[in-house]
Amino acid sequence: MKASDLFVRALEAEGVKYIFGIPGEENLDLLESLRTSSIRLILTRHEQAAGFMAATYGRLTGNVGVCLSTLGPGATNLVTAAAYAQLGAMPMLMITGQKPIKSSKQGRFQVIDAVDMMQPITKHTVQVVSGDRVPSIVREAFRLAHEERPGAVHIELPEDIAAEQTDVPLLAASAVRRPIAEYKSIDAAVGMIEQARSPVLLIGAGANRKLTAKMLREFVDKTDIPFITTQMGKGVLDEKHHRFMGNTALSDGDFVHRVIGAADLIINIGHDVVEKPPFFMRATDKRQVMHINFETAAVDPVYFPQLEVVGDIANSIWQIKEKISVQDDWSFDFFSRAHDAYLTHRAEAEADMRFPMLPERLVRVVRDVLPPEGIVTLDNGVYKIWFARNFPAAHPNTLLLDNALATMGAGLPSAMAAKLVHPDRPVIAVVGDGGFMMNSQELETAVRLKLHLVVVILRDDAYGMIKWKQAQMQFPDYGLDYGNPDFVQYAESYGARGWRVADSAELEPLLTRCLGEPAVHVIDVPVDYSLNDETLHRTIPALSRAL
Repeated sequence: MKASDLFVRALEAEGVKYIFGIPGEENLDLLESLRTSSIRLILTRHEQAAGFMAATYGRLTGNVGVCLSTLGPGATNLVTAAAYAQLGAMPMLMITGQKPIKSSKQGRFQVIDAVDMMQPITKHTVQVVSGDRVPSIVREAFRLAHEERPGAVHIELPEDIAAEQTDVPLLAASAVRRPIAEYKSIDAAVGMIEQARSPVLLIGAGANRKLTAKMLREFVDKTDIPFITTQMGKGVLDEKHHRFMGNTALSDGDFVHRVIGAADLIINIGHDVVEKPPFFMRATDKRQVMHINFETAAVDPVYFPQLEVVGDIANSIWQIKEKISVQDDWSFDFFSRAHDAYLTHRAEAEADMRFPMLPERLVRVVRDVLPPEGIVTLDNGVYKIWFARNFPAAHPNTLLLDNALATMGAGLPSAMAAKLVHPDRPVIAVVGDGGFMMNSQELETAVRLKLHLVVVILRDDAYGMIKWKQAQMQFPDYGLDYGNPDFVQYAESYGARGWRVADSAELEPLLTRCLGEPAVHVIDVPVDYSLNDETLHRTIPALSRAL
């Protein structure tokens, strides 16, 4: 058979259901092999969007998402998506084409060293130089993409190799179990928690796994120890739980940071250095930090935990839960007061009906219209802070935000992938006008796929996140304003349905209607960020200090 047929058979053996991307002439043998396979090709309008969709597929399923491009410009267009998956720990395979490597009549036309280009932003990158190597190369790529810490891998399949004849068999996947923490570290962890007076759990990106979430629920149910989340740890535990103390959306000065400051033991679960530090350690601190993760801690001047429990996180939590005894002298009264103050302040802002809308009000409306299992995908902008801080996520991976690469342009493609993975769940993409326009062409893809999707565009006609930082640094307002198309007409030109909100009271019934009517809906919502600097840098820190 052709090597391209064998390649596709290897993908099928790995359980691949979708390939997202844009083929080129160097991929035509592979495209023909896909035509008769069980794998569905999702043709996108830009390779970057295909990469974002593949990465999000990997994030949601735990399986490797696959995307495809041609050589040269197609491969370079995948670079941002590669970094997005690699920093965000999302298992993803990129397949790129290449000119024939044994003989070529076109010189260096469109040829770049894509394998070398991908080296610093992937776990593994390789060129297929023989059809006989296909089974081992594909198996190794999937193994590396999937194992902890998950990430991006890349295979370059040259045109002449894809057309080669080969008769080698596929390789069976090996059965692999993650190592577990040894009993001495578990005993030390139990002792450290039992001796603490005010311990707190801090749940990070590495804990965002189904089994880990289950074990953490059992741990909190038994011990009643409060918990905090990082942005990418949101939803691991239900954030309406009475022991949820908040999200570290801001760097400091929030109510949640008072909780962190009052804790004498931080049990840091799934800490990932790609996220900004949720707290800072000092050599003079009296509090202790416990690191529970798949890997040892990456020590730096602000993070040097006193105890590391290394191994499968879910198993470590289960072992600790089984051995720990609830202590009568644990004290969480201050934690609860800080959280009550946060809820009071949040409710005041959520009730503000001014128009254009405050982001706090918008977050509340989105939460109110969605069931607990509904999914929100965010692009990158200042509204991400408000969703991380104010949106109570009930389940893992129901608020998809990126606090690793934090790239713009991923919100809409991520929502499309989420809808393919979970067709029976409502999905809302919340995007800024800047991020939306970076991949807005994928509206055509969403319409063609007949997805039921709601896209909420927060329009401020500027790069609002940078404006906020500009104001924070007391620089003049300069260089960050732009114009926008008529988003209603723009959506309709793609075959989507376009809507515009003219009053804050209109958003909730409109979202409810759009969630009930299958179509791609695009809603233009003017948003007011003018209070961001005052609220985030002065009001909230002042209220939290007053506790």
